[in-house]
Amino acid sequence: MNYNILYLCLVFSILFSGCSYKVSERTINITNSNKMDLPFPSASLEKTLAERRSASNSINLHKVLNDFYGEWKGVKYRYGGNSKNGIDCSAFIQKAYRDKLNIKIPRTTLLQSKIGKQINKSQLELGDLVFFRTGKNSRHVGIYMENGNFMHASTSKGVIISKLNNIYFNKHYWKAQRIIY
Repeated sequence: MNYNILYLCLVFSILFSGCSYKVSERTINITNSNKMDLPFPSASLEKTLAERRSASNSINLHKVLNDFYGEWKGVKYRYGGNSKNGIDCSAFIQKAYRDKLNIKIPRTTLLQSKIGKQINKSQLELGDLVFFRTGKNSRHVGIYMENGNFMHASTSKGVIISKLNNIYFNKHYWKAQRIIY
C-alpha cells in the first residue's frame, strides 16, 4: 500500500473541503491495485462500478481533471496521435481516465460511446463523457467539466475547454455516457 498517496488524498480532502468557493464535492473511489478494466460491453458494468465505489480512498475529481487539463492544455490535435506531440479526442479521453483515474476505457470514440450508462444532457455531471456527431461517419468526444463546459482535443485548436451551448457543439450534440458513478 502506498501511504504517500493516501496521505496526499487526505491532505487534499481537508484543504478542499474548507474552501469558501464552491468546489465540486463529487469524488471517485480508486484503489492502489491494478488499473480497472471496464467491460466492453458484455460484462456487468454495475458490479464493476460498485466494487470501485467501495474502494478505501477517494480523490477530488474536480482537481484531478483540472490538473490533467493543465498538463495537456494547448497540445495540438493529430488524428491517431496519443502523445504531447499531437493527440486526437478519443486518445485524450482514454489518457485522462487511465492516467488520472486508473480506469481503462477503449481507444476509439465509437467504443467509448458504448460503455457506461447513457444519461440525458440535463443530467450531466463532472467526468461524464459527451459525444458529438460531426459528420456522416465521424464522432467527437470530450469530458464534461461542469457549468456547461467540457474539455477535449479540438481538431482546430488542440486541447481546450469549450462550451456545450456553442452553436457548433449544440448542433452536433449526440449523447452522454456516465462512466463514474
